[in-house]
Amino acid sequence: MPEAFRPRVILSGPPGSGKTTVAAEIGAATGWQVRDTDADVETLAGKSVTDIFVEDGEDAFRALERRAVATALEEHDGVLALGGGAVLDEGTQALLAQYVADGGTVVFLDVSLAHAAPRVGFNTARPLLAANPRAQWQALMTARRPVYEKVGSLHVLTDDLEPAAVAAQILAALDAAQPGGTR
Repeated sequence: MPEAFRPRVILSGPPGSGKTTVAAEIGAATGWQVRDTDADVETLAGKSVTDIFVEDGEDAFRALERRAVATALEEHDGVLALGGGAVLDEGTQALLAQYVADGGTVVFLDVSLAHAAPRVGFNTARPLLAANPRAQWQALMTARRPVYEKVGSLHVLTDDLEPAAVAAQILAALDAAQPGGTR
């Protein structure tokens, strides 16, 4: 993957961790373009994530998501926010592992249920959280936490932090990892 096209940073984590919001904060602070794979999937499919899940099923969504991540890794040179379940796909895990091996940073934005609940609102726009959202979120995290930890090269707990503070923490870590900084 050419250096010019590699994302500067990738954000992963569960619903409510702040991926989209923190990506926007990083973009505003640096001038980097922001890209969200959920939006890319919706563009590819011509319909919402919820509609893809309902009409086509989770497997179809995950295939589109894998394609969106691969495309973004090839084309995007800014901040990339992944959908919460993107890291579950083994092909995506391999792409992210190679990205990290090549010097990239995948940030695991961690959040507790107590802090995720008010952020997410546990609405039906999140298909995997539609029935008994608190229990579903907890089950998702139990299953996904080991994967988030495996693919993440930087771990940031977002509880009690404003998005700007999370972004600043990430940028400080990126600057510390790069001689001369990242900006």
